[in-house]
Amino acid sequence: MSENLQIATLGGGCFWCTEAVFQEVKGVEKVISGYAGGDVPGEPTYREICSGLTGHAEVIQITFDANTISYQDIVVIFMTTHDPTTLNQQGADRGTQYRSVVYYHNNVQQKIAAAVLTQIQDYYEREIVTELSALPPFYAATQEHQDFYKNNNGQGYCTYVIEPKLAKLRKMHAEKLK
Repeated sequence: MSENLQIATLGGGCFWCTEAVFQEVKGVEKVISGYAGGDVPGEPTYREICSGLTGHAEVIQITFDANTISYQDIVVIFMTTHDPTTLNQQGADRGTQYRSVVYYHNNVQQKIAAAVLTQIQDYYEREIVTELSALPPFYAATQEHQDFYKNNNGQGYCTYVIEPKLAKLRKMHAEKLK
């Protein structure tokens, strides 16, 4: 195992989608689905998050080997496998819990993410609305929400929502995949 493991925290709508995307990326050691960025103190439940009343976003924490994949590449993959131009929405999922967000862990990540967001704007016709903020407390989701696509890939949500994102990943970033 590399001594250059780093962590990225990203929210691009439903965490099941972003988790499935990054589980295919070379250099990603672990992906944990969870929540961050809310106003309600304490560890939130999935039901509370879904209400939209806690202010938390569904996010993933990615542990990655920076000797294999850079933080910049992580952010580029993230920004090109979800729609960062829709405020509080990804597809049919609507609410602040589905917002596009990059939570940086340090000043270096902040600068890199800000640069990627600026550079990638030309890729999109509409304005990018991705939030860029310092990492607030992160809460891991329960076990039933971890490895969701791997454990449920025959479900309709997986077929109709996650698989198109994986196809886009495979087309746009084939050289970065396991």
